[in-house]
Amino acid sequence: MSIFRFIDAEKASYPVTALCRMLGVSKSGYYAWRSRPPSERRRRDALLIEKIRQIHSRSRETYGYPRVHAELRSLGVRCERRRVARLTRAEGLWGCVRGKKRRTTRRDPRAAPAPDLLRGDFVAAQPNRVWLADITYVPTRGGFLYLAFILDVHSRRIVGWSMDSHMGTELVVGALEMAVWRRKPSAGLLVHHSDRGVQYTAISFGKRLEEVGIVPSMGRTGTALDNAMAESFIATLKTELVHRRRFPDREVARSAIFEYLEGFYNRRRLHSALSYRSPMSYEEATMEGVAVA
Repeated sequence: MSIFRFIDAEKASYPVTALCRMLGVSKSGYYAWRSRPPSERRRRDALLIEKIRQIHSRSRETYGYPRVHAELRSLGVRCERRRVARLTRAEGLWGCVRGKKRRTTRRDPRAAPAPDLLRGDFVAAQPNRVWLADITYVPTRGGFLYLAFILDVHSRRIVGWSMDSHMGTELVVGALEMAVWRRKPSAGLLVHHSDRGVQYTAISFGKRLEEVGIVPSMGRTGTALDNAMAESFIATLKTELVHRRRFPDREVARSAIFEYLEGFYNRRRLHSALSYRSPMSYEEATMEGVAVA
């Protein structure tokens, strides 16, 4: 920041004369600087800053400069990533920082888990080939709201979800039913991967997977690397929504989560792992045969 720009920023707190004297510049020089028209670079920066503010606002103030830069490019605005980083810092626009996850599932030592068919290899060339499932919690003043979800590995899209005040097997069955109804996967081609929590090793859940022709796979309970992509989604949800609000009751939380999942995350949120596309646009590009980097 130049001396004159510093004076301009501080003039509301201190007299201009005192600031000029303290910094060793003339008052006439400061006013001459103020009367000059802004440089071409400053005008371009001002226009870019306005676009950055709009993108940051549309992202619910969750995007850091990498995603802001990616959305600018998608809008046809060509600029260096370093420039976007500089301007977002100068404007005090920051992305969300992730916190830690609390365990929500427990293993039943009497249940026989399915084998781990993925072994940490979370890759799917097409939709409806690998689904990842997990459960998380949302605190409210009226008690915890639990969310079971299913994520398609190909696009990171949340294809099924269910919310309730408990973590019973019905919760994960509800997420599965939604995913099956929405996606109508072909029998025998889809793997459903989860941890070995009691909800997923329950006989009723395994029977429903069998009925619709989905192959079960299970990693170790409480081990993040065995279900890393689902853990990453939980961290994103907590960082971008849950940790930024206080919910008075479960219904308010339920409504906010629904709007986040279906209005923002699936449709609009840019993912670095998807070449900065949203899950829905990534799937659409795949279905249209467009090469995705």
